[in-house]
Amino acid sequence: MSQESCHLSEHRLPQRYRAVTLENGLISVTVMPEKGADIYSIFYKPRKLDVLWKSPWGLKQPVDGVHSTGASTTAAWMEHYPGGWQEIFPNGGDECTYKGALMNFHGEASTLPWDFNVLHADESAISVEFFVQLFRSPFTVSRIITIERGSPVISIKEKIENLAEEEMHFMWGHHPAFGAPFLAEGCRIQVPARTFRTHPTADSSASRLREDYSTLWPNAETALGEKVDMSIVPPSGQRVTEMGYVTDLEAGWYSIFNPECDLGFGLSWNKEVFPHIWYWQELKGSFGYPFYGRCYTMALEPFNCIPGTGLEHAVANGLAPLLEAGGTLETELAVVFYEGDGKLANITQGGEVVRA
Repeated sequence: MSQESCHLSEHRLPQRYRAVTLENGLISVTVMPEKGADIYSIFYKPRKLDVLWKSPWGLKQPVDGVHSTGASTTAAWMEHYPGGWQEIFPNGGDECTYKGALMNFHGEASTLPWDFNVLHADESAISVEFFVQLFRSPFTVSRIITIERGSPVISIKEKIENLAEEEMHFMWGHHPAFGAPFLAEGCRIQVPARTFRTHPTADSSASRLREDYSTLWPNAETALGEKVDMSIVPPSGQRVTEMGYVTDLEAGWYSIFNPECDLGFGLSWNKEVFPHIWYWQELKGSFGYPFYGRCYTMALEPFNCIPGTGLEHAVANGLAPLLEAGGTLETELAVVFYEGDGKLANITQGGEVVRA
């Protein structure tokens, strides 16, 4: 078997998590079926870089879903958060109640063990399907990951299905968190978008959410009234924490380019399904639980609605889409690596990088 050929392996990660790795001569992608089918690593072999962040508290022992002694599902989720890339569904952000069911922080799909089937595996291509049926909501979710020999592209095909005999609202998104050494000061983010909106803050005196603030992408305004370019990762000595939303997208893709490594990461998707990007920077800027000033990561998350204040809030404000009884929704994403600086004109849904 040549070094360029595709290879599939099943193995164990630290703390005994079962893992499935798909690889070729350029890339490898490792998935943890027992932990929400998290994508644990995406490795670009020519640069010997895993672009995904790993949390300092690491992996906990695998269990049947996420359990915690804490009273908060947010705390439970964070205790089991190893970094990497999560599937967020059918709730995004804050826990809430919908149709009598508790919607845990970031959704049930990210906490359950998934099953998987190898659909195809030879030297030319590998396809693996991961799938789960939720307990608290009447949904199934499936994801097919495919790589091909000699290609730096990871193709992802997804499907959700409503098994109920009534329509269901849902929030759906992807949570890839990037880390060092790929994430570093001077990294440039390119998104074909027009607007950056800050995350609404809680007004405890009024028990409601304050209105968020919009600026033209890539600008944001700090609490001190300073304008910040959100498309450039700030100097490493500058502690930053930021949560907001990149919206009014002209197309569904973004790129992150590290000039020091001469490496770009691109992600493309169907803008009709995911019309927004949740933008999260935790650059050693948050103290106290759970970050304690020690976490350096950034996530750019394609999502179907904003803000990240839970499904109940999204429904009340007419923001969450509906899936009819027995209905399905399918979509595709693509991950691609590229070398060489320069502005991009597009990343197609097939993962092709188009230079400007």
